[in-house]
Amino acid sequence: MNIPPAYHGALDYAELERLGLAPEDVLDFSVNSHPFGPSPAVMRAVAATPLERYPDRQCLALRRALAKFHQLNIEQICVGSGTAELINHLARVYLKPGDVVLIIGPTFGEYERACRLAGAEVHFWQADAHDNFEIHFSEIEDCFNKIHPRLVFICNPNNPTGRFIPLNFLRSCIKSHPDICFAVDEAYLSFIPGQNTVFSQELHNVLVLRSMTKDYALAGLRLGYVLAHASLCLALTESLPPWNVNALAQAAGLAALHDPLYAQQWDLLPGFKNSLTAQLADMDLFVFPSTLHFFLVRVGCGVVFRRELLKQGIMVRDCASFGLPDCIRISTRLPVDNQRLLAAIQKVLINRDS
Repeated sequence: MNIPPAYHGALDYAELERLGLAPEDVLDFSVNSHPFGPSPAVMRAVAATPLERYPDRQCLALRRALAKFHQLNIEQICVGSGTAELINHLARVYLKPGDVVLIIGPTFGEYERACRLAGAEVHFWQADAHDNFEIHFSEIEDCFNKIHPRLVFICNPNNPTGRFIPLNFLRSCIKSHPDICFAVDEAYLSFIPGQNTVFSQELHNVLVLRSMTKDYALAGLRLGYVLAHASLCLALTESLPPWNVNALAQAAGLAALHDPLYAQQWDLLPGFKNSLTAQLADMDLFVFPSTLHFFLVRVGCGVVFRRELLKQGIMVRDCASFGLPDCIRISTRLPVDNQRLLAAIQKVLINRDS
């Protein structure tokens, strides 16, 4: 009870109720999922799933499909009800009280919470906004030598900054420290077309988290998975409750993987984002560089800016919980939605300056 919950984006239904807003009346730019919504094939698969039958507790069909997709063995795939579940179980399986964890920040809050719940001692290396959140491996190496972490969390590409560590640098770091387990969260990697995972058969000390929730717009179902060596996957699987992935999520994941046209929509997002960020810059707002479809914008007070936008039915993510109180995070949506966002921001700026 002394460990505070992690703060997240997405709709807060209690907050909407207080404001007299219905969820369907809000355009949500605070989550980083695929903005096109689920594939039609996913919708058909979900509708055809029998609800009276227990799901496959081993997720065999989905794990086989994921193994084929990544060219791995099924024993190297562990599926969970979203990556948040897997992060928490990784901490429970791998850490004991007093173990040291290093988190490369600013980043997703569930890493810290999961490790503290496991009794670990948590340290941070923080990228600097004044340096556009560049990652400096020489400083991180100094942290390794100083605190000797058992586990390191790296989000790549990172949430909320959108910065990406080139794989040659990351693999070299992982290879140089075989005594450290690196948990690399690649929840947003699919949004960089053609980019490969850091996971490889040669690196035995890396575990990769992937999010079908983000890739295929399945937030309402919750679906994520781990790529790791078989022994760690087995330990994770044994720690999970039975039937942790429901039948609808398994069916949706299978259908999404078998829809070749859906993934092509990822390629449209960079163009949408570039148009949006250019128009924000024209409003004299500073937009931090990002390799992804989401990005940080310096607005003064992020909490106030978010609240004023929400009054207009627009949800963005304030970044106070990331230690960036003067920023909001915006995730690119479709062009018609982006125009509504820009109009709402323009109204907030006018009211603020008047």
